[in-house]
Amino acid sequence: MQMNIPAVEGGSPARTSFLPFSPPDIHREEIAAVEEVLKSKWITRGERCAEFERMFSEYTGAGHAVVLNSATAGLFLCMKIAGIGAGDEVVTSPYTFAATANVILHTGAKPVFADIEEQTFCISPSEIEKRTTRKTRAVIPVHFAGHPAPLKEIRALAGEKHLLVVEDAAHAIGAELEGEKIGNGEGPAVFSFHAVKNLTTAEGGAVTSNDDELIRLLRLHSLHGQTKDAFSKLTSGGWKYDIALPGYKFNMTDIQAALGIEQLRRLEANRKKREKIARSYTEFFSQYEIARVPVVKRGVRHAWHLYPLRLDFSGLKIGRDALITALAAENISSNVHFIPLHLMSYYKKTFGFAPKDFPRAYRAYLNEVSLPLYPAMSEDDISDVIEAFSKLLRYYKK
Repeated sequence: MQMNIPAVEGGSPARTSFLPFSPPDIHREEIAAVEEVLKSKWITRGERCAEFERMFSEYTGAGHAVVLNSATAGLFLCMKIAGIGAGDEVVTSPYTFAATANVILHTGAKPVFADIEEQTFCISPSEIEKRTTRKTRAVIPVHFAGHPAPLKEIRALAGEKHLLVVEDAAHAIGAELEGEKIGNGEGPAVFSFHAVKNLTTAEGGAVTSNDDELIRLLRLHSLHGQTKDAFSKLTSGGWKYDIALPGYKFNMTDIQAALGIEQLRRLEANRKKREKIARSYTEFFSQYEIARVPVVKRGVRHAWHLYPLRLDFSGLKIGRDALITALAAENISSNVHFIPLHLMSYYKKTFGFAPKDFPRAYRAYLNEVSLPLYPAMSEDDISDVIEAFSKLLRYYKK
């Protein structure tokens, strides 16, 4: 896609074709696996979903995994099964996608925001403590961009106050904290397999946990409350089933699971590619006083779902939004992660939030630009991003 925006100084853009932000990494193995499922005549939840669950639980180190149609469904079900509802409060970060807080509202509970850590964009344990009341039932920490939230401190606080911790691990597949993979079972941890994620099933998600009863209830709730799904009826020869509770339609399909299985086989290699790209960016931007590169805390293995760069725009003759437009003129895509939820119209109107209610989240938003980061990027692609920034930071320097 060619962007019709003039390049700076009327010169040539950094590249002749547009570099996309985060296209899905689909190989011939995925295509063949999906084709095999289509030819099998069984395309909804079946053997591939079960295989994907086994592989995913083994990868994360969790006792169990349940695959679903989205991470949103996983977060919602964890809240619902815990009995969270009207009159309850759930603390989470304002620096996240809307799904994290929306699911709290869907249960009838109230989302309560706690500000983030300056370095990592992850929720601050001290801010969680400030926001906890006698109505608080749970905390949803968000592992932002692939950097784990401070789970040790959050779990300690939750233990003192008898709170459920549900990890929003949408960005964090492959991340580790103190040598343990995110999703290793202390969770529940909820993962996203959306098209832009490090592992994709087009749409989809998973919940990992060591809690046998939670897993049983997740399976029951995710498919109408049926005691026996369609594949089980087919393979067991028994058509009878019961509706044990009024469940939902949140299941994954074998078509999606076939994609996920092949994606999972390449996940570690792809994480290393992402890490290499991130290192190249960090090496370049570290020479600029106005740039703040992502921090990786000690004991963390970053998943590098995003590369959230922060710039001090007081040192530039251009604002953040204009910079993104200028990058597009250089044929380089970029993005912003995220518009904090307390700035969104629904949350502002409903809860009366002002921008500076969560000052660290607000500052991060004003200064953040997410750079292209995906395994298929070539050395030339990386160089083009760096060249475009070098050109723009030089041209717009005050």
